[in-house]
Amino acid sequence: MKIVFMGTPDFAVPCLKTLAESSHEVAAVFTQPDKPRGRGNKMIPTPVKAAAVEYGFDVYQPLSLRKGEDAENSMKVLRDIAPDLIVVTAYGQILPKEVLELPKFGCINIHASLLPAYRGAAPINWVILNGETETGVTSMQMAEGLDTGDMLIKKSTKIGENETYEELYARLSAMGGEVLSETLAAIENGTLSPEVQDDSLSCYSPMITKEMSALDFSKTAALIHNTIRGVTGFTMLEGKRLKVLGSVLSDKSAPDAENGEIVDTEAFGVKCGDGKIIFFTEVQAEGKKRMGTADFLRGKKLTKGDILGAEG
Repeated sequence: MKIVFMGTPDFAVPCLKTLAESSHEVAAVFTQPDKPRGRGNKMIPTPVKAAAVEYGFDVYQPLSLRKGEDAENSMKVLRDIAPDLIVVTAYGQILPKEVLELPKFGCINIHASLLPAYRGAAPINWVILNGETETGVTSMQMAEGLDTGDMLIKKSTKIGENETYEELYARLSAMGGEVLSETLAAIENGTLSPEVQDDSLSCYSPMITKEMSALDFSKTAALIHNTIRGVTGFTMLEGKRLKVLGSVLSDKSAPDAENGEIVDTEAFGVKCGDGKIIFFTEVQAEGKKRMGTADFLRGKKLTKGDILGAEG
């Protein structure tokens, strides 16, 4: 098949790799425009562009596929290519109807959830934030709605109790390539059995905001743990910002301590709203590198009874 790939972040790279190593023709790669990064505002290519250039694929970076000169030029490119299929993985743009209807086999999307649950922009964060124990990847025939098209191939995986967003992201990214490979084979063999999504089982996973990372120690230990795993938590320690990148739950409790109180200085244990103690396993102090708690405590003496979250 002649395929056009659309994707942007590193999550999409395994899908592009799957196509590059297949017998299919990758006629073009569409990705978001380069963005300035760092102190020098140097223009940095998207991970998908960097990979596409290595493979020698033609790359297009329109600002929009829906309006303006970029959209018109992109449609001309796509019509000239006349792809059999468009594969989309975390592209970051909404495809207009004329693009969806252009290829012989339509457009398929590789989505990081077990649809119809967790439609939207941040499914990996939200399955962790909500304490789910299972997720996966779904290939879907794209329609005009947000992640509402017929489901094609699903692959599920268990979520570890302490697994972080970064870890799950990497696993689902690799799984995306596997699901794409199975989907392409089923298209070629004519063995796909599209399944209509049950909208009553759907939920939305909106964009993550910075405010969501603030740790509220009046909440239960489980909710705080899920925040740390899902979006990287932060709190204030002696007036300075402290990122919390890993944690574990425990059976220990400190019912007489205040919420957010440091109750264990040997292993950085903090009392939560339900009386239970949560232990931080990886942190990053302001202006420092991330490190395991044991390394952090070698250079920082905690004071039992101090309250996290206070500005002073």
